[in-house]
Amino acid sequence: MKKIIFATGNPNKMREIRQILAGLDAEILSMAEAGINADIVEDGSTFEENASIKARAICALAGDAIVLADDSGLEVDYLNKEPGIYSARYMGEDTSYHIKNNSLIKRLEGVPDELRTARFVCAVAAAFPDGTVHVVRETMEGRIAYEEAGQNGFGYDPIFFLPEYGCTSAEISPEEKNRISHRGKALRLMRDYLMQ
Repeated sequence: MKKIIFATGNPNKMREIRQILAGLDAEILSMAEAGINADIVEDGSTFEENASIKARAICALAGDAIVLADDSGLEVDYLNKEPGIYSARYMGEDTSYHIKNNSLIKRLEGVPDELRTARFVCAVAAAFPDGTVHVVRETMEGRIAYEEAGQNGFGYDPIFFLPEYGCTSAEISPEEKNRISHRGKALRLMRDYLMQ
C-alpha cells in the first residue's frame, strides 16, 4: 500500500483522519494534496450510498491509489432522524453551524431528556483501482443538549451531549473524541480491513 486519497477538502476532518489512520503504511492525502478537483453529486439515499458514490468518483481520477470517502451526519430521533444525510446542507450549505445548532435546540424546546436521543453516523467507503468497494458504518449515541457548549470539535459537536461524560462532544479532548466517535470507530474498522 503506498497512497491513500481521502475524498475531502475539510482540514478538520483530515487532521482526525491522519491521527486515526497513523498505523497504516501509506501516504494519506486530501483531494487537494493529490491534485484532484472534482464536484461530486451525492444523490444516494443513505450514508453508505453517498460514501460509495464519492469514493468511486475520485478513484476513477486517482490512478492506482486507494480512495477513502466518508459520509456522516446527525440523526435526531424526535425529528424523524433529521437532518440525516442532509446534515452538511441542512438549512443551506452556507449556513453557520451556530445557526443550525440553535435551530435544532429550538425545534426540541420542551422535549424531555429521554426523547432527545440522537446519534452521529459515519459510513466510510474504500474504492480500489480494480473497481471493488468496501463500506463500513459506525455510530456514536447521545442526546441533543439544551445549549451549545465546548470549543473542541466542529459542526454539531457543541450540541451533542454524551450522558456518560456529562458534557458535549465539543468538550472532550480530541484524543478521547477520536476514541469514541462515529468517524473514529468507522476509520479504525476500515484501517483493520486495509491491514489484512
